[in-house]
Amino acid sequence: MSTNQIVEELKKHISQFEKVIEVEEIGTVVEVGDGIARMTGLTKSQYQEMLEFSNGVFGVVLNLEEETVGAVILGDYKGIKEGDTVKRTGRILSVPVGEQMIGRVVNALGQAIDGKDEIKTDKFYPVEKIAPGVMTRQSVDQPVQTGIKAIDAMIPIGRGQRELIIGDRQTGKTAIAIDTIINQKGQNMKCIYVAVGQKESKIARIVAKLEETGAMEYTTVVVAGASDPASMSMFAPYSGVAMAEYFADQGQDVLIVYDDLTKQAWAYREISLLLRRPPGREAYPGDVFYLHSRLLERACRLNKENGGGSITALPIIETQAGDVTAYIPTNVISITDGQIFLETDLFYRGVRPALNVGISVSRVGGSAQIKPMKKVAGKLKLAMAQFRELEAFAQLSSDLDPETKKQIDLGRRMTELLKQGQYSPMSVEDQVAIIYAVSNEYFNKFEVNAIKEAEKQFLDFMHKNKKILLDKIAKGEWDEVIESELKSACEEFIK
Repeated sequence: MSTNQIVEELKKHISQFEKVIEVEEIGTVVEVGDGIARMTGLTKSQYQEMLEFSNGVFGVVLNLEEETVGAVILGDYKGIKEGDTVKRTGRILSVPVGEQMIGRVVNALGQAIDGKDEIKTDKFYPVEKIAPGVMTRQSVDQPVQTGIKAIDAMIPIGRGQRELIIGDRQTGKTAIAIDTIINQKGQNMKCIYVAVGQKESKIARIVAKLEETGAMEYTTVVVAGASDPASMSMFAPYSGVAMAEYFADQGQDVLIVYDDLTKQAWAYREISLLLRRPPGREAYPGDVFYLHSRLLERACRLNKENGGGSITALPIIETQAGDVTAYIPTNVISITDGQIFLETDLFYRGVRPALNVGISVSRVGGSAQIKPMKKVAGKLKLAMAQFRELEAFAQLSSDLDPETKKQIDLGRRMTELLKQGQYSPMSVEDQVAIIYAVSNEYFNKFEVNAIKEAEKQFLDFMHKNKKILLDKIAKGEWDEVIESELKSACEEFIK
């Protein structure tokens, strides 16, 4: 080649050269242990940014200090040692979202753990997000039918509400949540069940039951098992609500269960103490209230301009010896829109669900009920309230006036009626029919212990002979004509 050709060739190559310089911020691990690492050299790190350690494990920045950065490790920390390099990813902790998540069992990072194919989605939502503002919300007036008579009648839950399920261990808290998920079949509702610190065997049983009832077709299960690091238990509820927000943004309704937030608070306390944050009451960090408030405030019903979707939250809190005045229970009670209180004494007496009607409350109330239920539930609430007052009094006195005897008798029948087996949610029209029949004293001819059998026969009779009437009630129709039809149906059955 001539000199000119060489010069031309060099010019051509130089013109095609693009300056590409990759800059990575690299730090060094100065301390590691108990799922926590401290690094130097990562001065530009952001709160909740993901870091990658040299062995491929990820961490999340939680402490931003003058000299060091404190991070919680998401996974096995045993392969990380002092002096290892760690690099910033520039990504804030986020999880995959989308229709592909439905029917899957995933961990707190949204990775499949059900042994099926890898989840392929290009959509990610940050686990932490500011809750929708007041002006983007609308009032709660559409029901979430739980299928549980006592709840749908007396403590109704609406779409966009946050209803706390609270009680001691082994009182049926998870059973209520799972029955509610099973009852959403055909109700146009996506469900997310977040298991925090639960035994893997229990989660496997729940998933098997959801598959058996066909509920996994619209449900995602997010798992932070008892054997997983504390960091997974802390982030799992946020991952679950991020997945829910995707559907709410599409204008869909979502039900999310956090089972349970007591264990999330324990995990957060553990991480905070390891990161040397100052402990407060009961060794919890000062911002443990904020841990739950910024999670539960993300449950809401959006107005039409903002998509019209909703997230209904059922957080579960475990109490010790029925103490609802403890630190974490009172925190969560003050954030939610009511609570379903399950009592150990009632549970062992065979009243299941073991609902304490006196302490349980829904701050949305009748707004979240269809019209027929609202009409028939009033008598039920009053009868149960009077019965609870008179029950203790009746045990002391054998000589009661006829009116008191009548109220106690009705209360016993109501209590028997409200007993319901696990995994057997009931449709709203069936609930309305049976509550109407018992509260209007049509079942007074039956002995209290025969109420359950009479209920079964009555519902069979209604489905065979009064299907049109039940369909009208299911649509929310109620007027004098429907009430008189229901009345005559009750009389016909009793004859």
